[in-house]
Amino acid sequence: MTPMSYADALAYIHRINWEFCKPGLERVGELCEKLGNPQDRLCFVHVAGTNGKGSFCAMLASVLQAAGYKTGLYTSPYIVRFNERMMIDGNMIGDDELAQLTSEVQPVADAMAEPPTEFELITAIAFLWFARHGCRIVVLECGMGGRLDATNLIRTPLLSVITGIALDHTKYLGNTVEAIAGEKAGIIKHGVPVLYGGSDSAAAAVIAQKAAESGSAFYRTDLEKICVRDMSLDGTVFSFDGYDNLFLPLLGDYQPQNAANVLMAVEILRKEHFLISDDAVRNGVSSTVWHARFECLARDPIVIADGAHNPQGIAAAVRSIRRYFGENKVLMLGGVMADKDHKDMVAALAPVCREMFAVRPDNPRAMDPAAYAVEFLRAGVSASSYPTVQEGVFAAMRRAQEQKCPLVCLGSLYQYAAVSAAVDAFLGVCQTK
Repeated sequence: MTPMSYADALAYIHRINWEFCKPGLERVGELCEKLGNPQDRLCFVHVAGTNGKGSFCAMLASVLQAAGYKTGLYTSPYIVRFNERMMIDGNMIGDDELAQLTSEVQPVADAMAEPPTEFELITAIAFLWFARHGCRIVVLECGMGGRLDATNLIRTPLLSVITGIALDHTKYLGNTVEAIAGEKAGIIKHGVPVLYGGSDSAAAAVIAQKAAESGSAFYRTDLEKICVRDMSLDGTVFSFDGYDNLFLPLLGDYQPQNAANVLMAVEILRKEHFLISDDAVRNGVSSTVWHARFECLARDPIVIADGAHNPQGIAAAVRSIRRYFGENKVLMLGGVMADKDHKDMVAALAPVCREMFAVRPDNPRAMDPAAYAVEFLRAGVSASSYPTVQEGVFAAMRRAQEQKCPLVCLGSLYQYAAVSAAVDAFLGVCQTK
């Protein structure tokens, strides 16, 4: 069989709409079994949660790499390039290798009575890649949920982590915090330690009960021990439970909590005989790279990109806006998925928003930007809509320059690539004038 090209591989992976497939682990289980169960040759930290799991995964992978371990990282969605979804020691999978692995998986998947979904295909490909490269440990992020997520095929991880619980994907996971916590807690395995890093007590109770039923040690991060020493657009200095003055380059009011969860995870992994020095912790945390989480894209004018896309994430973004910019309102640009609680999101954003520039994220589920702008107008905020992200960014950045006001871009991770490119293009135009 002729190997696929990179473009052919992506087209093949993206061909199935997961929403029309019955949830379950049967398809991915059958696929991985026929591929030799590569996941059984790997050690995992398995991570679920509504918000914060991507930042947590990036930080923990950076710490493990700094400690000298060959570390795989599996996350979703990607921000700029598909290949970002699977990395080893900070390097994403190459185009040729992705194409080769997809070529191997295709005949196996096509021979199945019920073909795997996109996410199941990607997960199987990632397992193959990590196993063939001999990763010592893989930080594995759930896609959505936990119990029926394709990543939950793994048998016995070193540690199960649930970063935090909030209402999101209620159509699939349930419409209460307790129900969603139950789905996320589905990643807990018998005898495997569990870390809960969120603040919701109702969710904590559900997860603790599941851990007890599974004979698993239950740990909860004491968020009261976090002490933020300094927070600016240059980064954050904080202390937590014996670690003093750690530097974290990731911005956002919520990142010290994610970092504290990483420090808790490190303590648990040390009990599993992983040698992780305090220097590795400091170096790993301080060198973490993770985009679209209150990321500063420009300084003149100030442009922030944040992937907040649900009420909890939006609330965290609002706290960050107030933390960095005080009581001053900011300009905003963004769009949302039509199936999100956009009215609640608008209500939360309106008090800190001077003007909204509505655009359409690159996703078929995206809300019409004109309709999104109307929501802000109803909330008493000046708003306009734009047919492309670039037009919206250019208009917003011109206003930011005129008013000497920060611009915050948020509402969806799917708009980050276009926003980042448009910001660079605008700055390039400014430099040539």
